Amino acid sequence: MKIEDEIQQRTFKDPYQKAYINVVYTAGWLGQRQACAFRPFDLTLPQYNVLRILRGRHPEPATVNLLIERMLDKTSNASRIVDKLEAKGLVTRKTCPSNRRAVDIRITDAGLELLGRMDEFASPAHLGLHNLTPEEATQLSDLLDKIRG
Repeated sequence: MKIEDEIQQRTFKDPYQKAYINVVYTAGWLGQRQACAFRPFDLTLPQYNVLRILRGRHPEPATVNLLIERMLDKTSNASRIVDKLEAKGLVTRKTCPSNRRAVDIRITDAGLELLGRMDEFASPAHLGLHNLTPEEATQLSDLLDKIRG
């Protein structure tokens, strides 16, 4: 559906304003779709992001600083997210043996299993990206990279 129909606005100041509004609207739309898909798993988008980062490093640990650097939402409170994931038994936190000021964070087997079950719901096809050809997806990604310059 066109952005004009989605937000019921027929005219825009210029093509840049229309593109900006479309990017912001679509980001929110994708986030809502993910949030709905993740609700049955009792996981938020930032929690899912942290688990994916940890799975990518598994079996190596991560630190809170590394999580902050790699998170998609830079405004998220990584320490609080790790607290919640630890309470759910999805991650462990231990003092680093080589640096007592650092804390090693690892994904648990339960966290890995949960992500495995969630992979289908986080797939591009499930999120609506299947409407793009591989070439269009590449072009979109390149354009978004170009915006961030």
